[in-house]
Amino acid sequence: MAHAPRAARPIDPVLVVIPTYNERDNLPLILDRLHRALPEVHALVVDDGSPDGTGELADKIAAGDDRVHVLHRTEKAGLGAAYVAGFRWGLERDYRTIVEMDADGSHAPEDLPRMLDALGDTDLVLGSRYVPGGSLVNWPKHRELLSRAANLYSRLALGVRIKDVTAGFRAYRREVLEKLPLDEIASRGYCFQIDLAWRTVRTGFDVVEVPITFTEREIGQSKMSSAIIREALLRVGLWGARYRAEQVRSLLRRR
Repeated sequence: MAHAPRAARPIDPVLVVIPTYNERDNLPLILDRLHRALPEVHALVVDDGSPDGTGELADKIAAGDDRVHVLHRTEKAGLGAAYVAGFRWGLERDYRTIVEMDADGSHAPEDLPRMLDALGDTDLVLGSRYVPGGSLVNWPKHRELLSRAANLYSRLALGVRIKDVTAGFRAYRREVLEKLPLDEIASRGYCFQIDLAWRTVRTGFDVVEVPITFTEREIGQSKMSSAIIREALLRVGLWGARYRAEQVRSLLRRR
């Protein structure tokens, strides 16, 4: 597809969407690091009714900092739904770039300037653990093996060349999110990341991976669960089967 000249496509202003559920201790730390690294960017905290008071703390921070915004949701409906809500909030305003970033410190805000620099030449930038220069810190070996297996499974099933298609630290140009059918996104857990990356590629947008340092959270508990893993296995398998069937039908039509 035809693209406008890269230099003519601004990336500012930038909105960083940060979903939270029981991240009261982590939230002020990650917001402080974000604004030390990039003082001008805005952050949207999307809180799914955290019982530990994360939402109330976010409101207090936002009251004293006009770069911080809060979107309250009444139930824990999954990572995908939280991000879609955050995307819609950003698209309703004048943000040119919308970033996904976890609240738990696993995504280093200090890596974000390099990701935004790369966005000047592409449509979606993934903060990748598995390209040269990417690294993992203090991550349990079983989690790393699970992550690498999920990425391999997704690449084989969907035919994508992205090394870290499950990456959750990423920066989108608003044009990408405007084009994607967000109403059709049903993925709730971490396969949401696979879903959006694959849709971005299939829609014809360019994707670049930038190496990052991924660090295991120090405070709180991981949201990973067996239900999230099952959802990813089933959905990616179904998408892959449909994709391969489309390839076969396309080959048959050419004969």
